[in-house]
Amino acid sequence: MLDDLRRFSTDAFPEDLRPAAWAEVMAKVLMAPAAPAYDAPPLAGYVSARSSALESVFARLGSSPQVWLPHPGNARRGGHTVLMLALLEGSGLVVEGQESVALAAGGIVLLDPARPWRVELNTDFRAVVIRLESASFVLRLVRTSGQDLNTISPKTGVGAVCLNLVRSIADELDQLGRHELLPIEATLMELLVTCLSHVDDEDAQAAASPDDSTSVQLGHLRRVCRTVEARLGDAELTLEAIAALEGLSPRYIQKLFKAASASFGEYLKARRLERCRLDLANRALAHFTIAELCFRWGFGDAANFSRAFTARFGVSPKAYRAAPPADAAAGPTQRGAPAAGVATASSARAAAVADTPEARRRQFEAVLTDHERYALALALAPKRAVPHAAEAGFPEALPGAGHAPEYHYIPVSDRTVHWGYLSRTLKPVISVRSGDVVTIETLTQHASDDRERMIDGDPGAESVFHWTATRKAVARRGAGPMDASVFGRGAGEGFGVHICTGPVHVRGAETGDVLEVRILDIRARPSCHPQHRGKLFGSNAAAWWGYQYHDLLTEPKKREVVTLYELQTDVAEPYAKAVYSFRWTPQTDPDGVRHETIDYPGVPVDPASVDKRYGVLAKARVPIRPHFGLLAVAPKESGLIDSVPPGYFGGNLDNWRAGKGARLFLPVSVEGALFSVGDPHASQGDGEVCGTAIECSLTGSFQLVLHKRAQIADGFLADLNHPFLDAEDAWVVQGFSFANHLAELGAQAQTQVYQKSSLDLAMRDAFRKARRYLMQAHGLDEDEALSLMSVAVDFGVTQVADGNWGVHAVIRKAIFPPQAEGDGAGAAPASSSAPAQPLRNRKL
Repeated sequence: MLDDLRRFSTDAFPEDLRPAAWAEVMAKVLMAPAAPAYDAPPLAGYVSARSSALESVFARLGSSPQVWLPHPGNARRGGHTVLMLALLEGSGLVVEGQESVALAAGGIVLLDPARPWRVELNTDFRAVVIRLESASFVLRLVRTSGQDLNTISPKTGVGAVCLNLVRSIADELDQLGRHELLPIEATLMELLVTCLSHVDDEDAQAAASPDDSTSVQLGHLRRVCRTVEARLGDAELTLEAIAALEGLSPRYIQKLFKAASASFGEYLKARRLERCRLDLANRALAHFTIAELCFRWGFGDAANFSRAFTARFGVSPKAYRAAPPADAAAGPTQRGAPAAGVATASSARAAAVADTPEARRRQFEAVLTDHERYALALALAPKRAVPHAAEAGFPEALPGAGHAPEYHYIPVSDRTVHWGYLSRTLKPVISVRSGDVVTIETLTQHASDDRERMIDGDPGAESVFHWTATRKAVARRGAGPMDASVFGRGAGEGFGVHICTGPVHVRGAETGDVLEVRILDIRARPSCHPQHRGKLFGSNAAAWWGYQYHDLLTEPKKREVVTLYELQTDVAEPYAKAVYSFRWTPQTDPDGVRHETIDYPGVPVDPASVDKRYGVLAKARVPIRPHFGLLAVAPKESGLIDSVPPGYFGGNLDNWRAGKGARLFLPVSVEGALFSVGDPHASQGDGEVCGTAIECSLTGSFQLVLHKRAQIADGFLADLNHPFLDAEDAWVVQGFSFANHLAELGAQAQTQVYQKSSLDLAMRDAFRKARRYLMQAHGLDEDEALSLMSVAVDFGVTQVADGNWGVHAVIRKAIFPPQAEGDGAGAAPASSSAPAQPLRNRKL
């Protein structure tokens, strides 16, 4: 089932199937997860892995706390495999026999698959696990090492180099091919040999008892092996030469190797043959002849080399090169060539981030916590009265609630918004009960594209966008550093751009619950300017982060164009009509910072600095479909979370189906849920290809319904760990390039998600989630689900603008009509029928 380990996520499996699937994945790296405690939270795990041409496995993992043991089948394996565990984030403990050693972030430990050990990872963690095949010499050092459970210090020297290499492997693993891993594998093994051989003779003698020469001899043997490894390419290398270099006698060195069941000559030849085998399997070296490769590693005679190679590996060098170990099943690949080099790719990318404006939102740094302005604040009087429940069609009460819903109104102001980020530490602006209705005003962050039409005269908008040389009402705009000099944009640096109203605290909401957001009504926010009073406007930006920016046909290339739209809602079929457009020109904000591109939200556009082009899109009328691009509960991760990439918590979904009448289900990860809404749109097409929709300030009314975990234990919602949308005529399953980029990509997730996302990954995630939904919510078996997905489910590109790209699966409700009495053989059996509202009518 899991032959292809390129991407694996437990999100694709129902909760009860996750442990078995995870165990199957971990078997690839010769580990077996211990059975979780009965009260352990649901398993969450992510793996990206590649195998080399020599069948070594390189795996990047992220997971919730767990315990690993050696795989039961390891004892039957040959003694040539070593496991390397490098902990990138988190903490744990390695236990073997009576010994134990703490493992912290940056720690590396080598494990013998055949020995009994226990790895206890007691926090959420990210790690690299490498199964090194053909590593018999490293294994020998592991079995004879005197170091604490074969841990490698990453603080200085070769250990630090080793850790940096592992981190680079983790960063670039998705881009590395099977044969590109070969030189990395060889380098890594040489580093490990050096680390394990780093025992000084004097230290060994000091540690040894007077009648114990074993430690001294072991130190000498490691030192000799290290010297040999560094000189394998020297055809003139002899026992005598090594003895002279190390200040030991040739006879003594032979004695050392004899004690290790080998001779110096056998060891030297075996190491050279192993290096040649690596080179023969490496396609990057295909332009070298076999003779040249054998000379590279110290063989002076190609014929002798061929005989020795055949005797050791059972196949001639020519045959081995023609048919090296077969590639693993190839999965989808990204467009374009892979990174040129592992060690330099990250630094080159970092340089690009520092030097070009195109890196907006692609660099996340630790930031200060500053939430003082988000105190409970509803001092602004509503500008509109809350509609009467009966007039708006609002529900009177939830079934069985025992109380009528209360109605709340949150006006938008500088005290009720957080700009560009989500956080579990935000102080709520209001607290509500399950079933209550909340009317929430939202603003588009693009309103300053035409301040006259979308800000002036509007007290709420003016309070949020107020920015002069002496005062900036909402200083932080994004999850970046507050020190605006770091990237030169402004506080928060625009790493996250949406104006979010909230959060709303839902009483009784706890981790494991599900929050249902019923979208009852959506209304556009009219202009308050005397010349445009009552009219409705929105802005679209074809911006640098859009799909088109590097694929323009006409000059000037790499341009940004803003188009202003006016909404016509007093007609039978409401639509938007373009008013004018302009090309972005450098704008200087009130703090004196010049913005060459749209790289910071809310920068006032000086109308005198742009050339407005009227009459654009003269023949086009855009049907409006108002919706909120961002609907989110707070993520569980600490710190400030960039509002742009969506995730398991919802967020910037940018799916126009989240409009009036839809119900969005979001898994709760923090106490109170902390619901926020923003990124209002008048209309958007699937894809959002130029970077934005018609960004238009809207006011929404939402009924927030809490589903407690105990009440949904037997249904689809019990395992819900992603946004799920129940629209009028379809269920919509939302997939992303990374189901949980914050967990899977770790500390640099908010940078790397922009670099690593693809539609291939998003399609795979949507496929898996749709399959899971059909099997759980509608009782289909896997074969039934797969057939139905191919013949009746529509997959579409949600957006390619939000870092974590989206693909959605639209499952029309007409596929599952209510079963009529007397239906024939073609009717669905009662056990798998799904009424028009399965989440409401089926047992949850």
